[in-house]
Amino acid sequence: MIVQSAALVLFALAAVSVLVLANRLRAKSKRKNEEEGGDGLVLDLINTFFAAVVALVVVIAWQNYDNAHTHTVAEAKALVDVHSAADELPQTQRERIQGLVRDYTTQVLDHEWPIMAEKRQLSESTQQTFDTLRAEAAALPDTDDDARTRVMAGLDGVAQARYDRAMDARLSMPGFLYVALWFGTALLLLGMVLTGQKITRRNIFTTAVLGVVVGWVILAIYNLDRPFSGGSIVPRDAFELALTRFGPGN
Repeated sequence: MIVQSAALVLFALAAVSVLVLANRLRAKSKRKNEEEGGDGLVLDLINTFFAAVVALVVVIAWQNYDNAHTHTVAEAKALVDVHSAADELPQTQRERIQGLVRDYTTQVLDHEWPIMAEKRQLSESTQQTFDTLRAEAAALPDTDDDARTRVMAGLDGVAQARYDRAMDARLSMPGFLYVALWFGTALLLLGMVLTGQKITRRNIFTTAVLGVVVGWVILAIYNLDRPFSGGSIVPRDAFELALTRFGPGN
């Protein structure tokens, strides 16, 4: 919060600084003349360009974030399905499968989530736990074929969602979109050079608010980018709920 608040203040100061600099560089005689119509057209084009870039970037960032959360929900649901299907197994196999499901879920929450935030990849030890779980399920006797089929189907769902989560952890906005975003921001702030505004309390306040709004938009985009390592990390609620559904540990 402190860093983000400081960033917003810097954006406001930058916007006001551009206003002051533009006021000093632009001759008074040129503030109001026959070129105002052309200046207005340029400003409209700049505003349209900035709005279009922001809209595109926000949509992509939010879609990536939402997809990442959807994949965690799908993985957690599949784990619940596996745990539920194991109820039909004999006690020894049931305790083994359900114990591994619980271990895997706990490792994802306590161990893998920080690794995704720090290294943008999944944990090898958690993957080994999942591989052990699949091997145990594959080794279930044919006498429990129906339960074994349900367990394996659930694990296939976990594997697919886990693969999707691994891809999500590496997600990042394409660099050219950030270039376009910063270029549009620079044009928006420098566009004040064309307005020829005088330095008044009202104009300074309005310009500072503009800087804060632009800064807030850019920070929001950066927070949404990289779903598991950005400023707004995908919540772990689906896995936490799955643990509660498992009940007390064996």
